[in-house]
Amino acid sequence: MLVSFTSEEAMAAGPRGVSDALEREGIVHFPRCPIALPSEDDLSFLRDGLAPHLKRKNVSWYFASDALKGLETAPEVAARAHRLLKEHAARVREFVSRAMPEFTRGMTPGTTSMRPLQERGRQLSAHASNELIHVDAGAYGATHGDRVLRFFVNVNPREDRVWITKGAFAALYKTYADEAGLRPGGKPPPLDDGPLDRAYTALVRGAMKLAPQAVALDTSPYDRWMRRFHNWMKDTPSFRDSREGLQELRFAPGAAWMVLTDQLSHACIEGQHALVDTFIVPLANCRFRALSPRAILAGEAAVSA
Repeated sequence: MLVSFTSEEAMAAGPRGVSDALEREGIVHFPRCPIALPSEDDLSFLRDGLAPHLKRKNVSWYFASDALKGLETAPEVAARAHRLLKEHAARVREFVSRAMPEFTRGMTPGTTSMRPLQERGRQLSAHASNELIHVDAGAYGATHGDRVLRFFVNVNPREDRVWITKGAFAALYKTYADEAGLRPGGKPPPLDDGPLDRAYTALVRGAMKLAPQAVALDTSPYDRWMRRFHNWMKDTPSFRDSREGLQELRFAPGAAWMVLTDQLSHACIEGQHALVDTFIVPLANCRFRALSPRAILAGEAAVSA
């Protein structure tokens, strides 16, 4: 599951070496972060200076609107956080574009977030919790089957960030699709946009001209089915509490990793201080589309054990 690269190895792997590992249900792991991080003084600020001022789950910089969300604090504190996250976003974007030029072509940057709180025991609602295994769905509006790529860095100087997984979408779908209601009447669900979906998307796109963050309001049949699976995973005790297929993954201080989080189930059960970048990658860029959630939901791919 973990496929480790150095920065140099990632660049030498060819235009598809790294992205093929992602598409094949892997986590691309860098024992040492392959990009320059903020200075130690700036990292200390991000780790210790933001948590007292949080008004959301995380502090996030939004690429589309160049806006910082999640803080209620003095203007100089917000301005420093804005600058640091925006600069980090540019470095991550440049790295993934160089390492995976064909895969990332035309991708849409989403947010760059700092997670300064300990994930263990945060007492969030089930659907908001990072501690419960899930696949990502619905957080950035309608993807229509495009891929959710996330780049993580553990900026804790002393402690691992601990993940758990129960495997990739294909295997989970094979086992749980009917129980989760993903095959109504024993058939693939309808995934194509209808007239109301298209009208709603047009309305949201109009609103985005005034408020770019309105993109999060968009939806589509595909995204609603994915959100159904996301919520079922978190709400269903027989799945949530079972240890069947459970694997633990530990990411050391200073490590980075990339994963298609719409495809690999995951949860963070322990860890404090992480930087997280999110991108939406066109499905058309994928070489292994049969492994994508959209192909599997649509019945276009044979799902093997």
